[in-house]
Amino acid sequence: VQLVESGGGLVQAGGSLRLSCVASGGTFSTYAVGWIRQAPGKEREIVAAINWPGVNTYIGDSGRGRFTIWRDNAKNTVYLQMNSLKPEDTAVYYCAAHRGSLADMMSRTEYDYWGQGTQVTVSS
Repeated sequence: VQLVESGGGLVQAGGSLRLSCVASGGTFSTYAVGWIRQAPGKEREIVAAINWPGVNTYIGDSGRGRFTIWRDNAKNTVYLQMNSLKPEDTAVYYCAAHRGSLADMMSRTEYDYWGQGTQVTVSS
């Protein structure tokens, strides 16, 4: 399975971005998928995740109330809508897929497949 992220960019504080993660080369619909961000000098953080049917989701404390995750398995795509962006949201955002439950994915730090990442920069 190959994952390709898109939608990152430069936005002013308070703005919005929608990230997309498109999968190819496999059966994406059986995987839990998460968005993980890495900022310079900071630990990697899972900001949102979703189980394979798209019924159960997780939003981390940093994105709660601002971020929404959903998926369209027919399009092999998982989305992350980010609103009210803050400068501290600046990071490289990676999409990762895990063959297992959402709970299992949340208990791990390594996953089966990763995308190449997309840069999100929020200016103050």
